[in-house]
Amino acid sequence: MTADRVPAGPALVVEPAELASLDDGPSRMCPIPGSRMFEINEALKVYLAREPGGSVFDASQGDGGASLPGVPAAVLEEAHRLQVDHGTGYDKPFGTADFRRAVVEDYWGLDAATGWGPGNVIACQGGRDALIKAYDAVQFLGHRRHGDFVVVSRVPWISYNWGPYAVGANVMLAPGEEDEAWRMSPEAIADCAAAAASHGGRKLALLVITSPDNPTGRSMSPDDQLALARAAFAAGVPYVLFDWIYHRVTDEAPHDLNAFLRALEPAERERCLFLDGLTKSLGASNIRNAHLVAPQGVVKFIQGRASHAVIPSFHSQAVAIAAYRRGFDEAAAGIIGPTNASRAVVERYLARHPMRHILGKGYYAFLDMSPWLRRAGLADTAALGTILAERFGLAVVPGVYFSDFGKDWIRFSYALPPATTEAALARLGEALAAL
Repeated sequence: MTADRVPAGPALVVEPAELASLDDGPSRMCPIPGSRMFEINEALKVYLAREPGGSVFDASQGDGGASLPGVPAAVLEEAHRLQVDHGTGYDKPFGTADFRRAVVEDYWGLDAATGWGPGNVIACQGGRDALIKAYDAVQFLGHRRHGDFVVVSRVPWISYNWGPYAVGANVMLAPGEEDEAWRMSPEAIADCAAAAASHGGRKLALLVITSPDNPTGRSMSPDDQLALARAAFAAGVPYVLFDWIYHRVTDEAPHDLNAFLRALEPAERERCLFLDGLTKSLGASNIRNAHLVAPQGVVKFIQGRASHAVIPSFHSQAVAIAAYRRGFDEAAAGIIGPTNASRAVVERYLARHPMRHILGKGYYAFLDMSPWLRRAGLADTAALGTILAERFGLAVVPGVYFSDFGKDWIRFSYALPPATTEAALARLGEALAAL
């Protein structure tokens, strides 16, 4: 060995001062339960075993690719052509330049005067991938630590409870009144910040605003969403994420990102992330395409991480490009039209059979089952969901799956042909009468 030769040994990738901190949090965290959403319609098999050839109704799902025509064949054929022309080599972690342009120009029609453009777009492998990437980014770029809170609605989508937790964030359900569809208020956000501080000096890392909402279907005006975002900024929340995955499924106007960005001050824009994609409005659940429109600093952070993790597939982007270039209203008509018609069926049913309910836009009606639960001596809608599926051939989602605050409610999906929605509601009426 020469005098200047250093013996080989373990080497660090980063400097010692940059090592990830020792953290025994995983030793105390609870196991993350699997989503029961993928199991609900299995209970219909019990009904069919007893009633061979009987009619069953799946009002539990949020999958227009299963219950409605899904992505038009012409869009899939164009996407295949794009894939053939593009080839099968690696793409960038943000997706492709063509995808970014299609999102900005063909889908949102973003005005360059907003200061946002293709560099503010990152492709994701579905909504869950986008959300996990967003939770990770806001923790590192905001308060720069794990363990703070992501604030969601009182009765949130199931994966909002667990997605943040999986990447080191805790989850807090915002205050809200049942009679007001658990609507968040600016005061509620201030209360959440105070509550977070009481848990060992924690802070709020992110506020999630969903409209139309899953599971309740509640819709919020742009002004209300802006008021919540500004209340979050005032409370020290570094980022707000707007989940607009259902906003195209409406008989009104979808959200206008240009108008939204113009209403925000430039500094406020740098704290906002917007999620949209194909899953709901195009019925493209197994294609897995979503995108985030976000500040460039957030996009670059996610892009760097994605280069070592999940790079979105080109085929999913090709489907989006084909749909956006065709004109999204035309491409998604097979989902949006029947769902809007089914919503009108639900409205008429509820007018004839009054029950407390929440019915905004999107895919879902949230229905209060408390009178029938009390009559049948049931503790919550988990037991009722089993009865409805196994005895009456109707699958719905028990509200207690989302949170204890929704334990008396069910989520009824009307992402169905109108005639099917009408028959499913009639079956619900028969079942409740039998209780």
